[in-house]
Amino acid sequence: MQIILSHNNLDFDGLASMIAANKLHPQAAMVLPARLSRDVRHFLAIYKDTFNFKKIKDIPWEVIKEVILTDTSVLERLGEPGGILSRRHVNYIVYDHHPVTDSSVKAAGIMQETGACITLLAEEIIRNSLEITNFEATVFALGLYTDTGAFTYENTTARDLRAGAYFLEKGANLSVVEQYRDAPLPKEGQELFQILLENAETVTVDDAEILISSYEQKDYSGSLAQITRKMVEMTGASAAFCIVKMGTKVFITSRASSGRINVLPVISLLGGGGHTKAAAAMLKERQVSSVVNEIKENLHKIVVPSVTASHIMSSPVRVVSPETTIEDVSKMLYRYGHTGFPVVENDKLSGIISRRDVDKALHHGLGHAPVKGFMSRQPVKISRNESMEKIQELMIEKQVGRLPVTDNGELIGIVSRSDVIKAMHGNDKLDIKYSSASLSPFKRSLDADMREQFSPTVYELLKLIGREADTLGMKAYLIGGMVRDLLLEKQNEDIDIVAEGDGIQLARHLKERYGGSVRYHEDFRTATWKHPSSFKIDITSARTEYYDFPAALPKVEMSSIKEDLYRRDFTINAMGICLHKEEFSELIDYFHGYEHLRQKKIKVLYNLSFVEDPTRILRALRFENRFGYRMDAQTEQLARQSANNLTAVSRPRIASELSRLFYEEDPVSGAERILDLNLQNYILKKSDEPTAILRRIKNLAAAVNMFMRNGLDVTPSTWIAYLLVCTPMEAEDWEEISLYAKNKEDAKLLKDLYSIIEIQPLEKHDVSHFRLSDWHRIFSETNTAPLLIYFAVSGGKAAEKGLDYLKSREKLTSKVSGELLIETGFQPGPVFKELLHQAEMIQLDSPELTTEDILNSLKIHYKNRL
Repeated sequence: MQIILSHNNLDFDGLASMIAANKLHPQAAMVLPARLSRDVRHFLAIYKDTFNFKKIKDIPWEVIKEVILTDTSVLERLGEPGGILSRRHVNYIVYDHHPVTDSSVKAAGIMQETGACITLLAEEIIRNSLEITNFEATVFALGLYTDTGAFTYENTTARDLRAGAYFLEKGANLSVVEQYRDAPLPKEGQELFQILLENAETVTVDDAEILISSYEQKDYSGSLAQITRKMVEMTGASAAFCIVKMGTKVFITSRASSGRINVLPVISLLGGGGHTKAAAAMLKERQVSSVVNEIKENLHKIVVPSVTASHIMSSPVRVVSPETTIEDVSKMLYRYGHTGFPVVENDKLSGIISRRDVDKALHHGLGHAPVKGFMSRQPVKISRNESMEKIQELMIEKQVGRLPVTDNGELIGIVSRSDVIKAMHGNDKLDIKYSSASLSPFKRSLDADMREQFSPTVYELLKLIGREADTLGMKAYLIGGMVRDLLLEKQNEDIDIVAEGDGIQLARHLKERYGGSVRYHEDFRTATWKHPSSFKIDITSARTEYYDFPAALPKVEMSSIKEDLYRRDFTINAMGICLHKEEFSELIDYFHGYEHLRQKKIKVLYNLSFVEDPTRILRALRFENRFGYRMDAQTEQLARQSANNLTAVSRPRIASELSRLFYEEDPVSGAERILDLNLQNYILKKSDEPTAILRRIKNLAAAVNMFMRNGLDVTPSTWIAYLLVCTPMEAEDWEEISLYAKNKEDAKLLKDLYSIIEIQPLEKHDVSHFRLSDWHRIFSETNTAPLLIYFAVSGGKAAEKGLDYLKSREKLTSKVSGELLIETGFQPGPVFKELLHQAEMIQLDSPELTTEDILNSLKIHYKNRL
């Protein structure tokens, strides 16, 4: 026999789950627990006859072979049936949305964390194409809405909302749902609520206020879950624990409203279960006072440390003096994207100037005036230990958008609304200290990875750089592609170092200690140290960049590692590895780059990234191509919106990106994405039709790949041909493309290619019966690269034959030399060039001929030259 059970004190989610399980297992009997919640009891008083429920006493337990558990996986929560089943061997199928614990039965079924258990069963009903009535849909919706707080509880998932939509499609009646979802407390419940409210004691743990209330009464009464929830709502507490002894049993119910609190650890210690924000337990023969004490002793286990100002503040702080002009402050606000600056005089905070203050002054033509006449004096300040909750209260109460953080009177940081928002809406699946870009970075030791993937020389060199930076009072970090490729297990030994300090000083220090040579750039505070072992190490000063206008070259000033990483192009490139002794090999990731690597996602760090440097759009395509990644939806949208800014970028900068995209990566994929984003219209004055462009690029890529498969070299300058074929290839197009040439080789390739097309186009020749020697007669003096491009782009059978000729020519090793011609009896002179050319043609047509055969043929044709 097969039965369906749920937990004692049955709630609507448990009831709905039992009924849904019966749809999936129609042969099973639904057995109601001994105790029902008050609301479920009232509901079944009207609708009980609608469902075929059994009572515990009516079940022949000795013949039970399989038990289906809903909304729980723990036998102790079943009441009497749990005791019976613990002494028997049966098979279990479980549908439960609570976390699996050591007490969970071993079972088949579905145990996944969702807002409501009915969601899991609804998904199975849909998967099995089972029909439900509108009344069943209403009951299921009642279970869903009550357990998710009408989709407002923190444990609600997208799956719950999809289940809700399904129930509504099937005719769920929301007026019935609302009638039973939040029914008023009965008289005895109201009395208990008032008593518990009066008995409540507030315990503060790390700024989180937790209510603990207890009471003893003779008889059992329900509604404790509803009472506890109402206590949290009414008092604004972060959490509440209600402990009520009813008869011989002690019932403990907990609720939490703060994201910092997880009530489950304490409830689990008491033998109960539930969710992180709602859990309950029941104990026998315990004193209420001892339960209260046990809860108090373990409250520290349920509160995540408070996020404080020191976690989320921006530091170091850019400040202005009281004498700074309004016009200068306006430029600085634009430069850094800030909404205001602290005003500091004699190292003391004297005020705050906001963008609004600046705009008002400019409106009145007072750009020349000093800040001191417009700043807000006596600003609200906070300490480094101020909690997130208090920070929010101050911003609301004082109507301020930024709070200076001071320590012993010194300005050490500033917290803005943006910092608060980022901290509030960070990734809550990570540890709190890693939850957003404004908090401390995500860290992970990579020492084992570094030892395995880096050569011993590189590994020791990085340790050495970290040690020497320490001696100068600096912190050094390995950054850039080498960090990314380490995590991707790809080889890369291009060492880029960032120092929190003067990078040039560090480079010079390393040269003095270990030899080698140093080149440096004063304006950018960068240096390259060539180590005696021949490794080149680029060392830069941690810096931030700002742009005077879109597409401008960046300007630079000294900064911190966080801001240095923030100026990078994409999150996957914005990670560093600590080299200083205390944290050597620790990954530093403020912007979720590690997570995005696993998600194969290309994501910019801020919305103006493509505006400030439009070449990053092309770089994004290159990384998509190289790693098989894809821009996330927001980044791609920003790329489309910013594509027009490519018109303001110099051709050399665009050429630098396109050359790498077309030569180092798959040019076809790159071209497809360029066309998809419509970038060609912002790179070229006139582009051809997309279908024509893609056809030519595919033909050219196929020819290049054929050459490489045959072990033949392809010049890097081939990249410019891919750009050329994006145009109609008319006279003015050649001129424009020549402006993209990066070097003499690129320019010569274009010139040679133009010569072929204008002077020796295939259309001038009847190539239908051409032998390889005929091709050689025409093209022997033409370089391989332009000829390869010409044949590939021309297409057709003639071009195929031309490519065959080119492949044979490249593999040709001449069997006849000038020395052999002399030995054969030919007199040295200008004719030798013609003889050697003729020998090559013979060899191309008849590669099986020996050297002697070829020389004999030359004797016959050139006997008058002997």
